[in-house]
Amino acid sequence: VQLQASGGGLVQAGGSLRLSCAASGRTFSSGTMGWFRQAPGMEREFVAAIRWSGGGYQTYYADSVKGRFTISRDIAKSTVYLQMNSLKPEDTAVYYCAATSRVLIMSSVRTEAFYDDWGQGTQVTVSS
Repeated sequence: VQLQASGGGLVQAGGSLRLSCAASGRTFSSGTMGWFRQAPGMEREFVAAIRWSGGGYQTYYADSVKGRFTISRDIAKSTVYLQMNSLKPEDTAVYYCAATSRVLIMSSVRTEAFYDDWGQGTQVTVSS
């Protein structure tokens, strides 16, 4: 599956952005999609994930973004969104979306090795 991330940009601290990740080539009736980010000189880290099967879904967040970021999925558009509110300078990073057709267990959603497909990344810069 091909993933196309978009929506990054420059925003002042306290502002908001919404990232989108559109999937094409193959869609999953069940699976997991996640957002990761990498700041300059840092390791890539987990941000949020959503997993779904049947009619239900679960969401997961890194502690650093919990309460500020919301991940959601539009099934009809095969798109996952990351709504980012109350942005902080430390949120500055390249954000990557990732996907797998597997419904990852809770302990695995935060590990990038379990994701099979990755988008190209979109830059988010938060000024103070």
